[in-house]
Amino acid sequence: MAESPHQLAASPLHLPVLALPGVGPSRAARLAALGVATVGDMLRLAPRRYEDRTHVTPLAEALHQAAAAAGEPAEPALFRVQVHAVTSRRPRPGLALLLARVADGSAAIEAVWFNQPHIQRLLRPGAWLYLFGRLQWSRGRPQLAAAEVEPDDGSPALAGRLVPVYPLTAGLTQRAVRMLVRAALTRAAGRIEDPLPGDLREHLGLPHAAAALHTLHDPPDAAALAGARRRLAFEELLLLQIGLGLRRRSRESVRRAFRYAPAGESSRAFRAALPFALTGAQSRVLREIEADLQRARPMYRLLQGDVGSGKTVVAAAALLRAIESGRQAALMAPTEILAEQHYARIGPWLGALGARVRLLTGRTGAAQRRQILSELASAGVDLVVGTHALIQDGVEFAALGLVVTDEQHRFGVRQRDTLVGKGERPDVLAMTATPIPRTLAFTLYGDLDVSALDEMPPGRRPVRTHWREPERRGGVYEFVGKELAAGRQAFVVCPMVNAEEGDDELAAVTEWSQELRKKWLPGARIAPLHGRMPGAEKDRVMRAFAAAEIQCLVATTVIEVGIDVPNASVMVIEGADRFGLAQLHQLRGRVGRGPYASWCVLIAPDRGGPVTERLRTLERTQDGFAIAEADLKLRGPGELLGLRQHGLPELQFADLSADLHLLTQARDVAAQLLAGDPRLRAPEHQGIRTAVGRLFGDVVGWEA
Repeated sequence: MAESPHQLAASPLHLPVLALPGVGPSRAARLAALGVATVGDMLRLAPRRYEDRTHVTPLAEALHQAAAAAGEPAEPALFRVQVHAVTSRRPRPGLALLLARVADGSAAIEAVWFNQPHIQRLLRPGAWLYLFGRLQWSRGRPQLAAAEVEPDDGSPALAGRLVPVYPLTAGLTQRAVRMLVRAALTRAAGRIEDPLPGDLREHLGLPHAAAALHTLHDPPDAAALAGARRRLAFEELLLLQIGLGLRRRSRESVRRAFRYAPAGESSRAFRAALPFALTGAQSRVLREIEADLQRARPMYRLLQGDVGSGKTVVAAAALLRAIESGRQAALMAPTEILAEQHYARIGPWLGALGARVRLLTGRTGAAQRRQILSELASAGVDLVVGTHALIQDGVEFAALGLVVTDEQHRFGVRQRDTLVGKGERPDVLAMTATPIPRTLAFTLYGDLDVSALDEMPPGRRPVRTHWREPERRGGVYEFVGKELAAGRQAFVVCPMVNAEEGDDELAAVTEWSQELRKKWLPGARIAPLHGRMPGAEKDRVMRAFAAAEIQCLVATTVIEVGIDVPNASVMVIEGADRFGLAQLHQLRGRVGRGPYASWCVLIAPDRGGPVTERLRTLERTQDGFAIAEADLKLRGPGELLGLRQHGLPELQFADLSADLHLLTQARDVAAQLLAGDPRLRAPEHQGIRTAVGRLFGDVVGWEA
């Protein structure tokens, strides 16, 4: 049984963060931006990293290393120094400097603080201090920029420790957050209950939650910290897998409100009319979908497929199966361009077989919208293709049988479920052209069956990919000009200019279009395309590009999905270092769709580190699944795919790029627990039941 409201209120972990000293409404609002609402949330605020202050570095050693580094920024370090002299000055309004001459017996150096007058009370000549900071160069001389100062009084708070560095938001400092975490630990001392049963912890060698949280915020050493993180990561992965398992079980207990007829003449005619043979992967996935449709429970299947792998044909065949069984179908896409692309392709295929297909987007006129809504409600439409307009109030179906969502990761689970809720337990096929690493598929879609189109249709040409630094831009556009002269077309993608300053995509494509006309591609027929264009203008530009009236399309990532121009042979991505790996792969997929050799050129400076690795990965491989795995390792799951939009709790401690073994272990334990105690009713499982209910609520069938 879950905790009662009285029990929840009695536990200090569930008290609002306002219960901590020093937290008023303003600070509580700032903490809420970090996801901290309760004392328990404060305890589970995971540090982003740790500063190693366990070793005191002699100044002479730091100066020697700085000299050898030839001006490169030094790593922060801990110094124990004595203050010799202190000065202060104001070189200009708004800037106050504190300067102290400090030494440690091995060397002397000047330490500097900017706009921190409160530090001066600690800078007494003769006093010994711990300074944590980094050496920097000022006018050719080394200087110590001291981030933190504390007196050497025999019991320093931070010196000699691994010091947590927490995520921050405006108005919060590291010092403030550290004090609040300590206050939360004090407030909850002896009251931190562990949701994991004792025998499970013992079997897996995991410490108690209270010990793990204390170690997380005040680790004695790196080994203890690793053990605490592993324990907390396992807990959140276990709760996640239990929640997904319960969600899946809940869906499997539902029965479809109708039965599918066997595949009929329409399905046979559809396949016979295709001007190409299905790949082995397409045939396999269609068999998996057909098996789902013959079961009593509704289908919940995710279809993954790389760019150009043929998902649209699979979706069309599935939609037709619903239609020939007397049901309506809906296909929802995240953008108008993609919805229109699907309508233009699937509409004629199914329309030729007698299906009544309509398009409903935000641009659909009022009179036409009323007509479509009336036809949907009276079974006068078999298939509606659209955007978020499909989930608006007033959209009602007479007999919705199948829902297909494309680019599934762009929808939240609530949006998908809103469309599903417009029918009586319809089937669901979620598609994505962004291959999802196995670890994320386990996490995000553990409640779905997963199919993969891992075979490309014959004739699909690989796109030759090259990274060029900006100084070689001239040669790139000289090559583009030759392709245009040969009758081919090109995309040029540019990131928003000065996006952090508020400039929009209109400015980005307008400025670069003008640059191309004046300097790089004079005489070429060039047009911009961006998401802020009126729909009619966007349509006009796309039709002109498809008809080759426009040679070069300059766009933002509005072309990432839903653009199919077989004559386009070159994709140039300006500022490629500002895009994610999976997004670059999606953009590359806009070319190579016809019979011509195709190229993708990434223009970006060599910044080193993850950025360089990202661009090199694109050069090396065309495999979207391998790219997704690399993207996960380089950027982490938080940037690749958000969890919250899928109705799942965010992960604080687990690193899905490194914790596959822990995730697998959590899945196995979750399966064992649910097999033996499906509703987690056993006394030893009450902690898990409460925690899962708090995270998932009615999604798993009970409230916290």
